[in-house]
Amino acid sequence: MRDAYHEELAALTDRLVEMTRLVRSAMSRGTTALLDADLQLAESVISQDAEVDRLHQELEASIFELMATQQPVAVDLRTVITALRMAADLERMGDLAEHIAKLARMRHPESAIPAELRDTFVEMGAIAENLITKAGSCIASRDIDLAKELEDDDDAMDRRHRRLFRVLLSKDWEHGIEAAIDITLAGRYYERYATTPYASPATSCTSSRVRATRTPSPADATAHGGAEAPVLGGPGLPAFSHVAGFVARAE
Repeated sequence: MRDAYHEELAALTDRLVEMTRLVRSAMSRGTTALLDADLQLAESVISQDAEVDRLHQELEASIFELMATQQPVAVDLRTVITALRMAADLERMGDLAEHIAKLARMRHPESAIPAELRDTFVEMGAIAENLITKAGSCIASRDIDLAKELEDDDDAMDRRHRRLFRVLLSKDWEHGIEAAIDITLAGRYYERYATTPYASPATSCTSSRVRATRTPSPADATAHGGAEAPVLGGPGLPAFSHVAGFVARAE
């Protein structure tokens, strides 16, 4: 009986890894479609988002059944709750890749990205792919050190996002309002892909080991009105803090 229980827990990991693979593929193809105005590629991203949604629903149903029949407690309970939240995060990331593809489709046959910003979006796409690849590896290998790198990747995405606004607000911007709106939306989709902040039960269950992986800086305190900054896994931090929590609980 307990062997079947642990097999079910292992199956959760496999499904999460598969979701990261699909979401990575969607972002890769969505970025190419956006930059190259590739309508066929954009349509493939949009149509295949249903597969991510299906996996999310299956994983969610499996977790609810496991909780009802096996009644996990302590570390196991925190693990399955975190897996539930991670699945929701990954489903949302698939939606964001779909939004990027829809923007590419809307502007076809032209590219929505002006030439001077192509390099920035290439970098944002690469960061997004690298970040989700690391997340999948963390889930599969339970590598807590790799999980700690995800916050740095999110910071790198934030820097590119701010760069977009510097260009948009420059007096040299000559592409008009429509292009500015496209850039603003696309930049937001990439930034949200790397950062999905919200408070959840999963974040409040983070272990003390994960909370110790990030040392608040003076800048953090300033950003939070002088209060102690949230630690890794706390409310308002990247969705990938759930990855760190999942990895630490599994050890």
